[in-house]
Amino acid sequence: MTPSNPLHDESGSTHLDSTAQLMDRITSQLGNQLRRVSPDGGRRPDPSAPLVLVAHGSRDPRALATVEDLAERVRELRPGLTVRIGHIELTEPLLTDTLTGLRPGPAVLVPLLLGRGQHVKRDLPAAAARAPHLGCRAAAPLGPHPLLVDALHARLIEAGWPARPDAAARRRLGVVLAAAGSRDPESALDTDIAAGLLAERLGVPVVPAYAAPTAACARTVPGALRALAAEGRHRAAVAAYFTAPGRFAAQTADAAPWIAAAPLGAHPALARLVLHRYDHARTARQVAEPRRLTRV
Repeated sequence: MTPSNPLHDESGSTHLDSTAQLMDRITSQLGNQLRRVSPDGGRRPDPSAPLVLVAHGSRDPRALATVEDLAERVRELRPGLTVRIGHIELTEPLLTDTLTGLRPGPAVLVPLLLGRGQHVKRDLPAAAARAPHLGCRAAAPLGPHPLLVDALHARLIEAGWPARPDAAARRRLGVVLAAAGSRDPESALDTDIAAGLLAERLGVPVVPAYAAPTAACARTVPGALRALAAEGRHRAAVAAYFTAPGRFAAQTADAAPWIAAAPLGAHPALARLVLHRYDHARTARQVAEPRRLTRV
């Protein structure tokens, strides 16, 4: 017996309506698949997962304004993506409150932190554990990354760094990369890598130093400036390795003998980096099943 064809009736004529419905289904499915593909051919992340910008928090009101500006830049780059803000401490909304307010489902936490430290390793998992209705993934911290170097370079230029110093000028120039500091040696390593990337970009020595020295991050900004001066680098700038204004940024800027760059803030490169971290965390293969917080 010849199998019946659902697109033909007993007389062999074609059901045009059925054919049209089939084509509509194919077109719809193809459109859905294409919407999941990014312009570079990769898989586009599911926009249903909110992006939660995790800031440290500061008593300086400019810090919250800066994070809000950055969130708005991210929304402009990715229309339709839900972007929320949560702070680890000191500033509302706190991260735990932000997570509580999200609908059940996936969420991606993007820490506005510049290296691996206790906030990334301890505070983010603790906050996610208090939001059992969410399947949280934590992106890597922002640093180190070449896009941060783009923003650091731009901030130095804005502060008065020479755009194209000649060889004689470069022999007198140096930079102190001023960071917050951490007890975690991996955080210090991340800052060292960032300093190396910035040194490659500028063609001058870049010395990492810390506003809150610890055993892992012992060098102070004044100490780094003295080390550069001992090498004949008397034109030393301070690059602020902070995402937003605050006490540490102001403290390190005050130590600058020449120019002090502004914090990274809502620089466009930072917004692109946030989305890069989000996309990687959202689409990366989950190694462990199922965990409340997966770090990728």
